[in-house]
Amino acid sequence: MSDENASPDETPEIDISADVTPEIDPVDALRAENAELKDRVLRTIAEMENLRKRTERDVADTRSYAIAGFARDMLSATDALSRALMVLPAEARESGDATTKSLIEGIEMTEREMQRLLAKHGVTPIEADGQKFDPYKHQAMFEVPDPTRPEGTVVQVVQAGFAIGDRVLRPAMVGVAKGGPSHAPADEAIDKSV
Repeated sequence: MSDENASPDETPEIDISADVTPEIDPVDALRAENAELKDRVLRTIAEMENLRKRTERDVADTRSYAIAGFARDMLSATDALSRALMVLPAEARESGDATTKSLIEGIEMTEREMQRLLAKHGVTPIEADGQKFDPYKHQAMFEVPDPTRPEGTVVQVVQAGFAIGDRVLRPAMVGVAKGGPSHAPADEAIDKSV
């Protein structure tokens, strides 16, 4: 005891108000924790739903486009068959012996079957002839001076293009009109008076 004047019965006063923290209501604490946990659960559920949707989309894309490399290779083989048929002279088809005619028919049937199988698996030809040039679907090989056709119109298809679903496997190689009228549709008329 440091105070010599204090009587033994007196206890010194201690100010405890500085050391005491306000009491936290346990119910409020549990409610706050419950709200935080509920928010975490809702966020986790949303993340899982997004993951499920993304996985479904990836699986669907994989199913649709898994054969893209194989389809490109098959297009090369189909093109070779088409070129073989194009170089055959018409008289060979008509006046050839039975073996030659059978060979030609076999090549034609094989080409048709390959085209059918490609179509069965979602590989479709890209429309090009007479269409407005689209750099995402067409590859311009040359320009054709043609004042009768709108400029930018595909006038010749050198090699057919193909798509699988909405993806281009191979763009169509085309010749494009040059020198004709503008390809602007009537509803998009441009006011040149300004």
